[in-house]
Amino acid sequence: MPNDIVIAIDGYSGCGKSSTAKAVAHALDYTYIDSGAMYRAVTLYLLRDKISFSDIEAVVAALEQMQITFKMKMEAELPLYETYLNGENVEREIRSMDISDSVSEVSAIPQVRQAMVGLQRNMGANKRVVMDGRDIGTNVFPNAEVKVFMTADLYVRASRRQKELKERGVSVAVSEIVENLAERDQIDSTRKENPLVKAEDAVVIDTTDLEFNKQVQRVVDIAREAMQAP
Repeated sequence: MPNDIVIAIDGYSGCGKSSTAKAVAHALDYTYIDSGAMYRAVTLYLLRDKISFSDIEAVVAALEQMQITFKMKMEAELPLYETYLNGENVEREIRSMDISDSVSEVSAIPQVRQAMVGLQRNMGANKRVVMDGRDIGTNVFPNAEVKVFMTADLYVRASRRQKELKERGVSVAVSEIVENLAERDQIDSTRKENPLVKAEDAVVIDTTDLEFNKQVQRVVDIAREAMQAP
């Protein structure tokens, strides 16, 4: 009987982490958890309530008022995961450029990371999860049976993000997205609290010239091998 495992997928924005993680979870009948959406939901809450990111006391108080959950629905025979903040579906709103411009700054707040990491660990306590983010394999689940680190050329990532936004009816110049991604890379990689780094035992997958189905299959193959390990 296959072992139940945790699959941690880390990497830069626009590498296809979330899309890959969702497809892998579907292929293995595992639960998908979007850690990035959790930080985006926190960011949305703080912006809505006009809470300064530097007012730590207010941020901590706000965290106590937030409930972040995920709901899945089937769309075209594939699962669609949507993020809920205090019972409200905020999936579309958290993907806006306004949130993208601020989420790395919010994610760098130690108290925010501690709260989200605790929630993520609870969600994955029974394994059988695929979770993507920035520090899943290094901090959230350092003992995950499968760790993947995804990367891609910055301009390729920006083009992909522009396409995603266009599909949601949002038009943004590639140059603006490149600037946003580069700034987020810098903040995520240099923050003191669990920076974005490759876990020593992570498998690196460069998706610059890799077809989506192939990157999904590679992770599935790695996972199935780990599930059969003694």
